[in-house]
Amino acid sequence: MTKHPIASRLSLAIAGALLAGAGLAAAQDAVPTPDGAMRELDAIEVTGEIVYRDRTEEPATLVYDLAYFQSFEPLTVGDMLKRVPSVAFLSDVLEYDGVRLRGLDPGYTQILINGSRVPGAGFDRSFFVDRIPAELVDRIEIVRSSSADRSGDAIAGALNIVLRDGYSLEGGYLRVGASQYPDDEIEPTLGAVWGGEALGGQLLLGASTQGRRNPKLKFSQRFDAPGGTLDNTEVQTDTRSGDDYSFNLDYSAEVGPGRLALNAFYVRTDRIQEEDSIEYDAGVQADASILTINANDLDIRTDNYQLGAEYAWPGAGGENRIRFGYAGIDDDQYEFEDEYEYLRDANPFPEDDRFTGDRSYLDIRDRELSGEIRHTRDVGGAELRFGLEATRKDRDTAITADRNRITIPNAPSPRPVIPGEFGPFLPVDGGLNTIEETRLEPFAKLSGSAGALEWEAGLRYQHTDVSIDDRTVAPADARVDNDYGVFLPSAHLRWNLDDSNRLTASLARTMRRPGFDQISPALRLAELGDNDLLGNAALAPEIAWGLDLGWERRLGRRGVVGINAFYRDISDLIEIANTGIEGDEGPGTFVLQPRNTGDGEVWGVELDLSTPLTAFGLDDTGVFLNYSWLDSEVEDAFGVRRFNDQSRNVFNVGFIQQLPSVAASFGASYRKQGDAFGRIVGEEIVTSYGADLEVFVEKRFGEQWTLRLTGSNLLDASKDEVFDKFTTLDDQANRDYDEYEVETESAGRVYQLIARFSF
Repeated sequence: MTKHPIASRLSLAIAGALLAGAGLAAAQDAVPTPDGAMRELDAIEVTGEIVYRDRTEEPATLVYDLAYFQSFEPLTVGDMLKRVPSVAFLSDVLEYDGVRLRGLDPGYTQILINGSRVPGAGFDRSFFVDRIPAELVDRIEIVRSSSADRSGDAIAGALNIVLRDGYSLEGGYLRVGASQYPDDEIEPTLGAVWGGEALGGQLLLGASTQGRRNPKLKFSQRFDAPGGTLDNTEVQTDTRSGDDYSFNLDYSAEVGPGRLALNAFYVRTDRIQEEDSIEYDAGVQADASILTINANDLDIRTDNYQLGAEYAWPGAGGENRIRFGYAGIDDDQYEFEDEYEYLRDANPFPEDDRFTGDRSYLDIRDRELSGEIRHTRDVGGAELRFGLEATRKDRDTAITADRNRITIPNAPSPRPVIPGEFGPFLPVDGGLNTIEETRLEPFAKLSGSAGALEWEAGLRYQHTDVSIDDRTVAPADARVDNDYGVFLPSAHLRWNLDDSNRLTASLARTMRRPGFDQISPALRLAELGDNDLLGNAALAPEIAWGLDLGWERRLGRRGVVGINAFYRDISDLIEIANTGIEGDEGPGTFVLQPRNTGDGEVWGVELDLSTPLTAFGLDDTGVFLNYSWLDSEVEDAFGVRRFNDQSRNVFNVGFIQQLPSVAASFGASYRKQGDAFGRIVGEEIVTSYGADLEVFVEKRFGEQWTLRLTGSNLLDASKDEVFDKFTTLDDQANRDYDEYEVETESAGRVYQLIARFSF
């Protein structure tokens, strides 16, 4: 498809940005942070200085400032994370939602915002990072190995999204622009951030709105078996569009003997997903070969928010901190699917043409109230930190649905009026429940140094008590309880060989809690192929011992190169087992149940490089590279495999070239993610992604204006999936196929033009 020049399409938006800021004056003052550092807005937004990955003093932690990503103008945290080591996604093309750190399922990664857990809509407690706009973020911290004063729900690791605070900048900026998508639709973006002294302290306010769109094309071929007869093909359009709205606030001030900090953020996602498809008999794409016409729309509105208050003060021979947090998610989804089947045969009723309409509502309300108190003091030549963290979760879920199916002897084409009436919406199995979860987590950590050696050792105890009341089962079975406590020791060593080189070693015990759906008392019919799925209230958490060994070297004044090897030994894996009870679909089907059945191992090597090419006389050229080789082993009912959907590798490489003489810069970023294989009961999937290329061109005007043009998915990467589908367990073991499907999904190129004005 030929694209119109985006500059002409977006000229009005950019002109609006210029007029909006024309009368504003620059403010170049720096502001001191609590640790004595000085930050300037212009160093981030205007001057064009290349920002590299930070070298942090925290154990087993990598830090990436927003400025590291800024040149490519990411829309969301997901867009940011796709550039960092070991982060993979199993999302649709041009979407980055559930983080798969080290390639593992999102439930193995702990997502934190400002160091605190946030609730997500998923039953596995995972959080979709594409819900957080990039403009809210100050930096991303990748915590490869846990410490005692952090949550231990991090077998793969943790990602801490640190939002901008009152010390992030002095002054502000406006951001305005738009993106052009492959279907020539244009979506605007507008944001403003200001920080400075106010109300006796440091205040930051930010707000943004941005349109998002992803028009995709899918093509599927379905066979009776690999290499067999082509049964049908499907041509589908899948367009996802919507708007994000965000607001954040941070305030801190000296109050009495200590410092008070208040923060809040709110994000709303309004989104609609429209899928329209036509299925053709034996691959002949003609009206006479139409088998089905399907329209499937999903309307989503999700609100995420968090409120936090913290007070730190000296006392009792050390430093004290008390923190309170309140976080929530409201997730409302309405979905309908209308399908018209053109059966075209002479069979008697009901084998005539027919209409099937499905309607469903999902309503999730999740609230978490958390608190923490900690004390830090010197003990001899070491530092002792101890405290208690407590969390209370209350979650209400309502999933209701209704179906209307009617035969239509003479259905018109291509899309008749919906016939018949829908009845009342009734709860689906397991879809109407209340969940209460209480967590108590005391911890203690001791750290110190001896010459060139720095060390840390600690212990955290995590106790969890979960109760589920499900109103779709018999009253006698409606309530289940699941409680457990786990000790999580950790230790870190860092040996500073000289001013440039250091070695690190980390050992930590971590965990993954059972998902809410896995302990539910509900029996879900035909959930896995034609097999039923029953929850198990006796599930224990998965436990892992993890080892990380790393080497890091400072390259000149700003560059860093590092290599890290990791290993995880996971016990009490939660896998699907056969109860031996016949399923609702009759002989050959069974009731399946999650159980703690066996162990698994995960290992890999991670390399990252971020440096200017000063050694080659190229001070204005910065390069970025990271490569992660990932592997694992687990055994299920069908044999040995890798952990489900773990990519074999993740590779990123890019550069930024500054042109100081003309106040401009340009750069490119290339990403490739390896194949992934997943196997569950009834289905096996191989997923492959094409390479992603992004470029940007930037021009700065004076001390305040920046104009950036970016292009993403320039290689028009596709997502390719191969599905092996089976009806029963025996069919899967004997490779007796129900269906073999090959699907390709593509989205096209996206261009974005953004203007920034700093003041």
